[in-house]
Amino acid sequence: MPVIAPMPAARPARIPGQRDGAEESVAAGTTVDHLTETYRAHYRSLLGLAALLLDDTASCEDVVQEAFIRVHSARKRVRDPEKTLAYLRQTVVNLSRSALRRRILGLKLLSKPMPDMASAEEGAYDQLERDSLIKAMKGLQRRQREVLVLRYFADMTEAQVAQTLGISLGSVKAYGSRGIAALRIAMEAPA
Repeated sequence: MPVIAPMPAARPARIPGQRDGAEESVAAGTTVDHLTETYRAHYRSLLGLAALLLDDTASCEDVVQEAFIRVHSARKRVRDPEKTLAYLRQTVVNLSRSALRRRILGLKLLSKPMPDMASAEEGAYDQLERDSLIKAMKGLQRRQREVLVLRYFADMTEAQVAQTLGISLGSVKAYGSRGIAALRIAMEAPA
């Protein structure tokens, strides 16, 4: 049998979708290595952000994982390395909103009653305070709740909150002050 030797390529093979003579340049912030570093450095903080918007660990982990998958698939559009984390935060917030919408729809369609809250014997004073805060937070408007969670629980600056939510700095201040005022009223009202 004759031995067939491969012919040396005169030029590199053409990638489908690539223009002749033009190589696609990928910005430094969009590489898989940068995303891996971002994952290692910020996974826990993004998980904490999701935990403030959602209530169970499994959903939070799903949301953060999905956010990284979406950023990975859209990494060519995120050209600035500094914007990768902001893009991830925005994606986590949006996916958390979607998860909450699906839950609300599921609860409306579900005919079973909601499970009871823990009895007073099972919780301590801190748990009662936390429950009343959560109840008061649920009574706020969606934007007020999001601004307060990102500002005070995720420890973001007003500018970061504005960028994450895609609203102006003045709106962040307005939603924040109105939300705090509503929380004060709700927390001081007798149960």
